[in-house]
Amino acid sequence: MRDDKLLTRISALLRQAEGTDNPHEAETFMQAAQRLATAASIDLAVARSHDPADRRDTAPVTRQISIGTAGKRGLRTYVQLFVAIAQANDVTVDVAGNSTFVMAYGFGSDIDTCETLYTSLVVQMVAASDAYLRSGAYKGEEFSRVVTRGGGWRARRVVETKPLSPITARLNFQSAFAERIGKRLSEAREDARAEALNADPDGARKPSSTAVALRDKEIEVADFYRSESKARGTWRPASSSAGYSEAARRAGDRAGRRARIGADREFGGPRGELEG
Repeated sequence: MRDDKLLTRISALLRQAEGTDNPHEAETFMQAAQRLATAASIDLAVARSHDPADRRDTAPVTRQISIGTAGKRGLRTYVQLFVAIAQANDVTVDVAGNSTFVMAYGFGSDIDTCETLYTSLVVQMVAASDAYLRSGAYKGEEFSRVVTRGGGWRARRVVETKPLSPITARLNFQSAFAERIGKRLSEAREDARAEALNADPDGARKPSSTAVALRDKEIEVADFYRSESKARGTWRPASSSAGYSEAARRAGDRAGRRARIGADREFGGPRGELEG
């Protein structure tokens, strides 16, 4: 169950992840924090199924979360990072057309987890991409994009290659960073779910009530989303005109592997605008 003692343990793990210079230790602390957060979410789902009268976190909610101000470059990659975190924590997201905010749908404690992780990770993502650009490693690299040449029946789509610009390098770096973070969190989440559902030390399978509770939770969030969402169309992390740089993406992926996943405050604490 998600109580004060559990929140303190999670926060301690997150601070340890941020406080170590050893990437392997950071990875261990990060995975432990995500598994603990997932276990807390599972415990709440099981508690709700066993005691409908328990009023703690009993229904999904909608929360608007600020990402940045209109016109700020790179907001799409900030949103991509939040969406990756949300997918690992049972939260569904709608995205504003200009990427300045998202609407999160899910249980309040799960949204708290997403906000806490995002607040730490977006700062790390921006700092890592700034360092990459300052290093000049992107200079001399190229990027490719698909463009349309000609008009009417003569129009044709071709791959255009150009020198890698700083903004294209930054966007590719941050996009790959977000993807890697999503994979890391999802792996930790699946480990926690498997532990909750699978055999105990003597090989006996746990009661199926946990699986039923998790499935009921998924259905409840999906039904809530369908009834509340007013989104039109499908959000994609990159526009069709964005350039693709393998070198920048490799650098972003490496930074995502090294990122320390955590925040120096407890879940459920005061929240402000989530700016990078």
